[in-house]
Amino acid sequence: MSETVELHGCPVVDSLGQTVVHVPREAYLDVVKALADDGYTMCVDLTGVDYLERPARTLPAGIAAERFEVVVNLLDMRARRRLRLRVQVPAEDAVLPTLFDLHPGTEAMEREVFDMFGVAFTEHPDLTRILMPEDWIGHPLRKDYDVGRIPVQFKGANS
Repeated sequence: MSETVELHGCPVVDSLGQTVVHVPREAYLDVVKALADDGYTMCVDLTGVDYLERPARTLPAGIAAERFEVVVNLLDMRARRRLRLRVQVPAEDAVLPTLFDLHPGTEAMEREVFDMFGVAFTEHPDLTRILMPEDWIGHPLRKDYDVGRIPVQFKGANS
């Protein structure tokens, strides 16, 4: 039996050569702060995933699969290290704390996750839609969002 590797109390796995830390939602902000102290001072990406159609995916022991997942990629520029965080977010309470105070560059990325998936970030300075119109109903990257059609009229085409 293999030994479980942890970082700041969170299970760590290897995914195609990249270190992935599975962070419990309640520890998210504290773990990101601890990682910043460890040298991971640059957040290069923050995005969302809707696992509606893959509820039985493989996760480390002790990590319960939820419908949504927020994925954060951090860099330690001095030590030339990369780290990916995966945080499970339940559909019935799709909320995480913002990373804005620690990583101001996440402001737009969190707005995009909010707009496209409906995951809210508490204490975010401007949690409004960024890609869709303000009056848009729904979140287009959710797997249960109905695919619509907008007819396109090409110039000079027969109608």
